[in-house]
Amino acid sequence: MTTQSSIVNRKSKIALYWPLIKSTQTGLLLATGIAGYLSAGTPIGLLTLLGMSFSLFFAISGSTIMNMWYDRDIDAKMKRTHKRSAASGELNHNEVFWVGTAISILGVGWALLIAPFYGLVVFAGWFFDVVIYTLWLKRRTAWSIVWGGISGAMPILAGRVLATGQIDLVGILLALAILFWIPTHTLTFSIKFRDDYANAGVPTFPSTYGDTFTRATIAVSSVLAALAIGWASVLIGISAGYLRLIAVLTAGLLLLAFATFRVESERVNFGLFKYASLYMLSSMIILAMKAF
Repeated sequence: MTTQSSIVNRKSKIALYWPLIKSTQTGLLLATGIAGYLSAGTPIGLLTLLGMSFSLFFAISGSTIMNMWYDRDIDAKMKRTHKRSAASGELNHNEVFWVGTAISILGVGWALLIAPFYGLVVFAGWFFDVVIYTLWLKRRTAWSIVWGGISGAMPILAGRVLATGQIDLVGILLALAILFWIPTHTLTFSIKFRDDYANAGVPTFPSTYGDTFTRATIAVSSVLAALAIGWASVLIGISAGYLRLIAVLTAGLLLLAFATFRVESERVNFGLFKYASLYMLSSMIILAMKAF
């Protein structure tokens, strides 16, 4: 009975912690890291690829748990997030802190053991996310998303660095593609949940600059993301067929982005939010095909 009870308790804890890593977001960022590694077209080292995947997963998950630990007070004020286990009190905040710290150390430490330069880029992503974005800027300025975007760009740069041993033009372009894609993703979200952010006292582009400026920013960032990923794809040497596919996907992104700018519709706005994730995941799969 004691053993069964302990197993149930462990499963219950995992069920409470799993939402804290934002598995969909973490999975997408992990996919960018894998794509960055495979985009180099170098011989695939299976053990290296697995080690990179696990180290990135733990580093990203650890930083996300740390975010949830620090933001538990504002999450508790938002309808969308108040049921998160860190905000609701289902998990002790000290325990969440130490679990997030341990997982972060595991991920970054593993990355450093695989390759010091790669590990440094992974650590930079963790630092920008936890320290610069969450602890310092998120509650102070709407422009915090830029620093959060830099953090989100680090996994794909880290993957490329691990494969090539350097920061090259392709790696920079891929990182910029993610950096510019993130506003397309997050700013649409901030428009939809403006009341939640206002209740929590978190400055956003809609509350600071208004909807028109926010929608214009989404449109411009979408164009820049498309240009960066297109340029990187050409430099990587992706086949003409895959380039045409990326062009079609990009056209859909740009159409939705400009529709969001011209038409104030929540349906169009959230359609862009969902399509942006599909666009980036599809682009990462296409980039990864370079290795095969």
